Amino acid sequence: MKRIVLASNNAGKLAELQAMFAPLGVALVTQASLNIGEAEEPFHTFVENALAKARHAARQSGLPALADDAGLCVDAFGGLPGVQTAFYATQFGYSKSDDNNVRALLEQMAGIDNRRAALVSTLVAVRHADDPEPLIAVGRAAGEITRQPMGSNGFGFDPVMFIPRFGKTFAELPVDVKNAHSHRGQAAQKMLVLMRENWLAADA
Repeated sequence: MKRIVLASNNAGKLAELQAMFAPLGVALVTQASLNIGEAEEPFHTFVENALAKARHAARQSGLPALADDAGLCVDAFGGLPGVQTAFYATQFGYSKSDDNNVRALLEQMAGIDNRRAALVSTLVAVRHADDPEPLIAVGRAAGEITRQPMGSNGFGFDPVMFIPRFGKTFAELPVDVKNAHSHRGQAAQKMLVLMRENWLAADA
């Protein structure tokens, strides 16, 4: 089975992506398991940060690499927190954690009626660190921010991300349904197609 380094140490991301990439016959291994430190993410767009993380992991491991940069884009905040989503709570005096991110978001949106938001995931894959043709797949799940957490599945903002087509938050959906329709699920499905067409077909 071919190994691909996942340029993330987020256990939630790893679990989701491992399940999604299983049909491809590849094994995702975290960069931490290979003693690779995290890359700097100085950019303001998901795709630039994901590409930087993928190239870093590939350079350090000598293996193909996959990176995900994802975040929450809130209409009322002009698209923020965006690439700073993981550290959202820290600007309000909380320590970095999913629960604190949710707490801070609900506090900041307490008096706001426009609850529209989208979770965005950008996946970038490179065959090697200097790959001139990275594969890029973007997924976007639009919905509304609830006024309190609902559901116990998922992670991140899943408990407050209400998806109108299901009438539930992502955290209230069965894991397989959520994975099929989440921002990361959409990006992963597109990435599987790109890998089959561009990488696996070339190896056949």
